[in-house]
Amino acid sequence: MSDAPPGPVRRIVHIDMDAFFASVEQRDNPELRGRPVAVGGSSARGVVAAASYEARPYGVRSAMPSVRAARLCPDLIFVKPRFEVYKAVSAQIRGIFARFTPLIEPLSLDEAYLDLTDHLQGRSATAIAQDIRALIRRETGLTASAGVSYNKFLAKLASDQRKPDGLFVIPPEAGPGYVLSLPVGRFHGVGPATAARMERHGIRTGADLHRQSLEFLTAQFGKAGRHYWHIARGIDHREVRPDRERKSIGAETTFEHDIHDLPAARAELAPLAAKVWRYAEARELSGRTVTLKAKYADFRIVTRAHSAERPVGSAPELLGRAVAMLPQVLPDPRGVRLLGITLSALCPLPDEPAPEQLDLFG
Repeated sequence: MSDAPPGPVRRIVHIDMDAFFASVEQRDNPELRGRPVAVGGSSARGVVAAASYEARPYGVRSAMPSVRAARLCPDLIFVKPRFEVYKAVSAQIRGIFARFTPLIEPLSLDEAYLDLTDHLQGRSATAIAQDIRALIRRETGLTASAGVSYNKFLAKLASDQRKPDGLFVIPPEAGPGYVLSLPVGRFHGVGPATAARMERHGIRTGADLHRQSLEFLTAQFGKAGRHYWHIARGIDHREVRPDRERKSIGAETTFEHDIHDLPAARAELAPLAAKVWRYAEARELSGRTVTLKAKYADFRIVTRAHSAERPVGSAPELLGRAVAMLPQVLPDPRGVRLLGITLSALCPLPDEPAPEQLDLFG
């Protein structure tokens, strides 16, 4: 198979707001500017929802327990999240996108893919991406990074290249070669556990991945193996889908070391619940069914689900429902190597949040 992108060349832009939640807080409160800020709760069970760029050199990251973040950065300032404000700013930014193309696929409140292929009007995708960034800065006071390429995978890689407040272009002739030099941990869809598995097979970079046969990758990584084979060649056929109907919203994580006890499992579920709820809120969705997924050390998978008449109303409630099912999967002598949370039976976000069960943001 050829490594060249097949068919007509698409013009895809990935826009990623820079430290979005934290940047909104710094914009609205001048006292926070230039200081390390974490959006999230500072309590013992709090989770960092976003970290400013001033906090990141200390190792503070989103989805990190707040207690650990405070240890890493003693001067860290915790700010309670204002999701209504973030949603309003996100809608404002999406309105800017819509001036250039109707093909917008939001990934969350702070990032989206845009397909400009049939909406260039005699201009380049790079010039339009620059205009979008300038309009975002002018109309919201915030900065965004942009990646421009011929597919979604490379556009997302490109948007990370010059963050914050940068733009990077990967043209078709450079795509396959650009991928070869990168560590596989940079690839969207290759998490830390998968990167560790790849390293055990001597796969550390895109070049290492490129050398593997399709048969080897599917044998080692199942259905994902075909995806890895393609992205190692700069190939991604996924379309920008502006109005795709979601049936569920989920997140999962594989652990480097198996978990055997409930407290450790609860700690791992907190950032998963926060991530799922951020995605749900970005789409103004909730759900009535929460599913807990566990994969044991012997690779056996079990799921436990609970449905309620009332949809989930907050991240703490989502976490509480998942935690309530943990005793059905742990303790187990085999240990758990993966946990996941999925929200399904999707419906509009409730007007009134449910009473909080666990204080993720308090």
